[in-house]
Amino acid sequence: MFKHSQLETVKAWLAQPAHAAMPLHARIQRAIRQLILDGALDRGKPLPASRALARSLGVSRDTVETAYAQLHAEGFIDRRIGSGSFVAQMTEFSPMRHPTPRNMAQRRQASDLSNRGSAVFGSGGVRELLSPRPFAHGIPETRSFPLHLWERLERQILKETGTSVLLHGDPQGTEPLRRAIADYVNLERGARATADRVLVLTSSQQALTLCATMLLDPGDRIFIEDPAYYGARKAFNAAGLECVPVCLDRQGLSVGQIMDEPQRAKAVFLTPSHQFPTGATLALDRRLALIEWAARYETWIIEDDYDSEFRYAGKPTACVQGLDPHERTIYIGTFTKSLFPGLRIGYAVLPPQLVQPMTVARTLLDGHSAPLAQLTLARFMEGGHFGAHIRAMRAIYAERLDALVGLVRKHLSDFVEPRVPIGGLQMPCLLTGELSERVAIDAGRRVGIELLGLSALHADGNGKAGFLMGFAAYTPAEIEIAIRKLAHALRAAAKP
Repeated sequence: MFKHSQLETVKAWLAQPAHAAMPLHARIQRAIRQLILDGALDRGKPLPASRALARSLGVSRDTVETAYAQLHAEGFIDRRIGSGSFVAQMTEFSPMRHPTPRNMAQRRQASDLSNRGSAVFGSGGVRELLSPRPFAHGIPETRSFPLHLWERLERQILKETGTSVLLHGDPQGTEPLRRAIADYVNLERGARATADRVLVLTSSQQALTLCATMLLDPGDRIFIEDPAYYGARKAFNAAGLECVPVCLDRQGLSVGQIMDEPQRAKAVFLTPSHQFPTGATLALDRRLALIEWAARYETWIIEDDYDSEFRYAGKPTACVQGLDPHERTIYIGTFTKSLFPGLRIGYAVLPPQLVQPMTVARTLLDGHSAPLAQLTLARFMEGGHFGAHIRAMRAIYAERLDALVGLVRKHLSDFVEPRVPIGGLQMPCLLTGELSERVAIDAGRRVGIELLGLSALHADGNGKAGFLMGFAAYTPAEIEIAIRKLAHALRAAAKP
């Protein structure tokens, strides 16, 4: 018979929710197989009679017989008429008698990776909340998205294209969507784009990874805003680049630091329209200076225009790419913020000489974006629905920002000072009291509130303490409930 611990292992397999889709006999067979692989059942050891094991597990004898038959077919056990079932005498397999401790497995995992693989794994990746809760940043309102309209347009595409839309797509992106994107960024962002210069991707993060690997070599230097978007820094670090932090002021990136740097970098990354996370807008004279710097030294400007559609005060400034006559700027955009995250469509407007290399590179990552989603989005844009949706959301987000500002000043004035942005989907708040950033974030998390700390977005991790508060995905009523919870949590955390 099995030892008690072995029997409990088999019972655990039966009860494990992750195995619920497996038939009972498969769960029993897998559990016994794992006992053999782990060395918990020695070679030649007899197994319980099928009737006895069935009784112990509360299953039918036929179920155990089926499990034993599969183990026998796979060579894990021998079955002898009149004698029973035994663990097979396997000559080419030496079972691991002592399971690898978790920390040892982690060390082996790290040693099995390349230097770049270790850097990618060590970065932790970029993780998003599957079910967003206040005040997760960068998440748009999706509950009011015109789903019926989207479904109608999708049905139109399917009716027109038939099964051809189910085949592989153009790795550069479908021509209708590339044309719609070019028209949009030219009109709304002052870009210099044509359909043949647009590369449709799954996200802005994919665009950053492509830039890091296709434009720079490991060890090359890249200027990056400080503080900066964490996804960009992680992509550049994972590619083995040396990220050189450049400080900010109220007019955005301090371009003078780049001009004065004796060791030139091969690229600069910036979010000029709405700097992440400060919200600053890069001044025109600084944009022009960067363009001339890139042309003079044949370097690259990587411009992430991640949520420029949503501006609540003043007139939007033209994107850097549209001001660059030298074609040294890569313009990156995404529909994750403007429409919905599940769409998984972003894009890059590229200098002509980069279109073919970047398109070839993306075929090694994921081939192409889904044609049906691309064609539906193109129809959505061509019909004027995208513009209408942006205008509607801009009004809603402005109202929610006003609600957040008022509630923060009313309930959190003892702890934070809000920095009201002129655009975007989140508001930075600086801590003003004795409460540390880590304590504030942990206090919020205990009551179901998500805050992104500001200090970790700095290169040295020691920037001004505070956090980002996303507001776009939450109604004023939801914001008020969450603010009251957060205020209570912070007061409790502040007590000696």
